[in-house]
Amino acid sequence: MEKFKLNKDTDIPLYIQLYEKFKILIEEDQLEQEKLPSIRSLAKSLGVNNVTIVSAYKLLEKEGYVYSIKGSGTYIKKLPDETIHYLEEGDMDLMVSGILPISKNSINFASMSPTSDLFPIEEFKKVLMEVLDRDAGLAFLYPEITGYDPLRDSISKFLKENYNTIVNKEEILITSGGQQGLDIISKTLITPGDCIFVENPTYSGALSSFKSRGAKIIGIPINESGIDIGSLKSYIKKYRPKFLYIMTNYQSPTTYSYSTENKEELLSLSKEYGFYIIEDDFLTDLNFSENKKMPLKSKDRFDQVIFIKSFSKIFMPGVRIGFITLPNKLFKEIIKAKHTTDISSSGYLQRAFDLYLRQGHWKSHIEKIKTVYSEKYKIMTDGLDNLSQYGISYIKPDGGLSIWLKLPNNIDAINLYNECAEKGLAIVPGKVFFVDDSIYSNYIRLSFGAVTNEEMTEGLRILENIVSRPFKDKENNYLPFI
Repeated sequence: MEKFKLNKDTDIPLYIQLYEKFKILIEEDQLEQEKLPSIRSLAKSLGVNNVTIVSAYKLLEKEGYVYSIKGSGTYIKKLPDETIHYLEEGDMDLMVSGILPISKNSINFASMSPTSDLFPIEEFKKVLMEVLDRDAGLAFLYPEITGYDPLRDSISKFLKENYNTIVNKEEILITSGGQQGLDIISKTLITPGDCIFVENPTYSGALSSFKSRGAKIIGIPINESGIDIGSLKSYIKKYRPKFLYIMTNYQSPTTYSYSTENKEELLSLSKEYGFYIIEDDFLTDLNFSENKKMPLKSKDRFDQVIFIKSFSKIFMPGVRIGFITLPNKLFKEIIKAKHTTDISSSGYLQRAFDLYLRQGHWKSHIEKIKTVYSEKYKIMTDGLDNLSQYGISYIKPDGGLSIWLKLPNNIDAINLYNECAEKGLAIVPGKVFFVDDSIYSNYIRLSFGAVTNEEMTEGLRILENIVSRPFKDKENNYLPFI
């Protein structure tokens, strides 16, 4: 197994090292057998845990180098599949890195997707039946390419009532979720080689869309007030971006929200240098304080902000409803990109969601889930406050579905992820959200969207047991996370 020997003295994660070694050997056809070594035997020979091997194999499979057969093993693909795989929004930021899967029995601090008990089943079932009774077969005709007209009108009113944002219905395009919105924008605006800016760290699913179109991606640091304006100005002059992609409220993964001053500066820079701002929103509604959040779009006076909204995380992911606001200058190009993507989104679900909004169910649903999630948020933050004694710190977001934890130097995020996985706790190492490794990334993200209160308490207990060990064993010089 000499050819797979790993360097444990480098910052490069072991699973990445192993992935790179297999990748080269497969590309150069240097492996003698079609079947890869078993997970257990390879882990034993390399002196690593099974999770390291699983993570490397999953990344190889994701990139099309191997395939697995349940109960048999992992095999080399003779012709690597170079297709770009688009995954569900809830798991994109995890799966795109190849780090997971999550065991069925694990406590899931990794996913932000809501639990099914929060779905407004009865209310939505009523509007589904009402649409069938009202529209009969018309409900299953293709809607116009921009979306069901009454729903576009309802969303226009939704934006005005909830975000004080004026957008005419003619400027709204209905999409099958937020990820499709990103793909459509990528098709429309990006020519291979174009430079685009993103927050660093950011949502991995957006990075996948931009990379698939051949964009040159520049990461701009983000702090508690939003994207670093000084760095942004410097990079704008150097690279002249096609657009800037941001999340202004409860940014993923940091949970930071932009200050008013930061938002105003962004709009001025966008106007001065002629680039668009893509504002991605899916959590603005989930605010647990009196300080109500508003999107950047509400301040857009120059038609420079393209607003993408997904309802997946706070409604029902399977309904796949979202929308984009369309600048007049890009209207025809964006519609063309939508048409080549899927012609139109489900007309039946659009009609039902329109009725759901018109009958006022949305407001009652938001109030319900805010009550539930604010309780989860308190349990999570109370537990994490107790971990400050071990050098862990974080900023309380007062909203959203996750917490961004900064780890002390003696605890490595990837090693912590591996140890948590072995104990049945799924977390996300911060490294997967960064554009590159040029800045400090020793963070983890913990989400409370997919767990019960009891699971959260147990998960926090597991986390404390692991992170407290370096301190408990200090007199023995035992620091397992280095």
